[in-house]
Amino acid sequence: MSDSTWTSTSMPYLTPRERGQADAWGAEAAARGGKGGQRIVHAGEVPASDEVAGLLGVAPGEDVVVRRRVIELDGLPVELTDTYYPAAIARGTRLAERGKIPGGAVTLLAELGHRGVRVREDVTARMPGPDERETLRLDTGEPVMRLSRVTFDDTDRPIQADLMVMPAHRQRLRYEIQVG
Repeated sequence: MSDSTWTSTSMPYLTPRERGQADAWGAEAAARGGKGGQRIVHAGEVPASDEVAGLLGVAPGEDVVVRRRVIELDGLPVELTDTYYPAAIARGTRLAERGKIPGGAVTLLAELGHRGVRVREDVTARMPGPDERETLRLDTGEPVMRLSRVTFDDTDRPIQADLMVMPAHRQRLRYEIQVG
């Protein structure tokens, strides 16, 4: 792809896909002439960190399910994403496995009866850690953006928390808000 800055909007990643549709990232990349992919580097139960516990409304150290992924565009790592779920929702499901989920995790959550209706996102900037710098192929001195997203169901219960790290110079986040 010729554009070195990617503009991303969150809505496609929050909406369940129709049966047979590609996952949101693959569809978005293809619509812009690129090839989106992801490598799942870990999936399973882990103890919730203080941050994850706060996002999901569980006790620190309580088991949660995580899917750790390296998101790629045309073979280049463009994002590190850790997605967490309460164990009560994800334990024993494909969310806790390393395999790809047809239509994406949001689609599976909806099939399991957990549909997001509200999302809160926080964006910060910082310098990457050594592992992040290496995985994202960044030069020394290149900052990253960190997006923290929590998705709530219609009872205001957190059902998913995402922690994403992306190269700041290759990413622009777009938010469109309908008023009224």
